[in-house]
Amino acid sequence: MASSEPVLLANVGRPDSHTRAAYEAAGGYRTWRGVLARQSPAEVQELVRASGLRGRGGAGFPTGQKWSFLAQDRPGPIYFCLNADESEPGTFCNRVLMELDPHQVLEGLLLSCYATQAATAYFYLRYEYPLAYRRVEAAIAECYAAGYLGRNILGSSYSLDVFLHRGAGAYICGEETGLIESLEGKRAWPRVKPPFPAVEGLFRQPTVVNNVETVACVKHICERGSAWFRSLGVPPDPANPRDSGSFGPKLYCLSGHVARPGCYEAPLGIPLDELIERWGGGVWQGRRAKAAIPGGISTGLLRHDEFHCRLDFADPLKFGCLGLGTAGVVVLDEHVSMVDFLHNSCRFFAHESCGQCTPCREGTAWALRILDRIRAGRGRWQDLELLLEIGDTLGIIPGTTICGLADGAAWPIKNAIRKFRDEFEAYIRASNPDGYLETHPVRALDDRHLQVRS
Repeated sequence: MASSEPVLLANVGRPDSHTRAAYEAAGGYRTWRGVLARQSPAEVQELVRASGLRGRGGAGFPTGQKWSFLAQDRPGPIYFCLNADESEPGTFCNRVLMELDPHQVLEGLLLSCYATQAATAYFYLRYEYPLAYRRVEAAIAECYAAGYLGRNILGSSYSLDVFLHRGAGAYICGEETGLIESLEGKRAWPRVKPPFPAVEGLFRQPTVVNNVETVACVKHICERGSAWFRSLGVPPDPANPRDSGSFGPKLYCLSGHVARPGCYEAPLGIPLDELIERWGGGVWQGRRAKAAIPGGISTGLLRHDEFHCRLDFADPLKFGCLGLGTAGVVVLDEHVSMVDFLHNSCRFFAHESCGQCTPCREGTAWALRILDRIRAGRGRWQDLELLLEIGDTLGIIPGTTICGLADGAAWPIKNAIRKFRDEFEAYIRASNPDGYLETHPVRALDDRHLQVRS
């Protein structure tokens, strides 16, 4: 893929990049002043719609279309919630933006609020990001001091207040309705939809929820135009009517067993192997890759022979993954046990399930108990079929849960077992040579049996 000029990370690495002075010296807030003086909210909304921007938080829903759902005829305010609860394992691009270029995020937030006519915005920040909290808090104060926030901004009739709110330290708070419930001071249980937040969200008023990288892209769309944005990425597949294209720049988080882990910017659609070799310096210590998580642990797995997969919103689906997700790529080398990987994944989702939906609450816990038993040397080949049954019947896609956490829990199970079944069967046979073919029910483990067999 050809090189492109970095825009989202353009200020990262410059001295004091987190301050308003440094941001304005690089042209910051010029777009905000120009839009406020010369463009209407409807024009900004149409610009974003025409750009084809899709949400960068995981689902990839078209941003302009989401904004168009707002119930403008209802009395009362419109709220904007900025989702900075970056809890997907392997993902840290929002943290980079908030710590090193918070004013870019705020300018994008200002433009997004103006386009949707929101007078109040809540910046919902992951609790485990203390430096990002201090940087964003200082940046908001600088915006008020400069007149970019508050009443009658820059002499216009538009007013906006931004409130920084630290999250509850839970994965489920990243789900948009769980986030809204948390903001209202309640347990972060996702809401049944409809009504969707654009109709009835925060405090039962029309609400938009977008993530940090999404609003940062809005800033550059307003500055450079929708044609520029659509010139980057991958156009829609004519053979797939559900593919609306994957346009614009994307921040890829690269971690795991690579020589140069980090946050890198490239157009949507870069092949996974190119990201690993060109930006990540290849697999570390001269080893070979076994697999990779393409977009956060909830998206599943790609085998090493599937690394030609393009990292856009459509191609990972062709390889049996849930989607692009957050583009948090984690590389696993040849020494990683897929049994240990799946156990770690199941343990995470069993812990993070909010417990509201029975299939998710019981399914994630059941999967973890089966993996505990396998690692303790009491597994059976039949357990793999039980795990696949759990994975295939869990989540929004089969229609059993309110939110997508269960889908995120299911995809690593389905991918790991179906793509690495030989390894799972070999592990079970070696660790339980006398009982791996057993089909009768077996006793549950107690604490004495949780010791892992080497």
